[in-house]
Amino acid sequence: MSTYLRLQTIDLKPEMVSRITAAYEQALHTLCVQDRDDPLTEMVASKIIKIAQTEVLAPAQIAALAIKELELR
Repeated sequence: MSTYLRLQTIDLKPEMVSRITAAYEQALHTLCVQDRDDPLTEMVASKIIKIAQTEVLAPAQIAALAIKELELR
């Protein structure tokens, strides 16, 4: 898990952390990012958190929107 994601989810409810983590993992899997030290992981984490704070609840939707916003796929 990226440092940014870990720090931003410290004070969140467990269900929100679970949703964010699932979306993050799905986005990285979709982007074929295996190196967790890749700078891309921080950008993905930032987008995931931003989107998770909206009304979008499904991790798959959060991941897809993050990828689309990053214009990576």
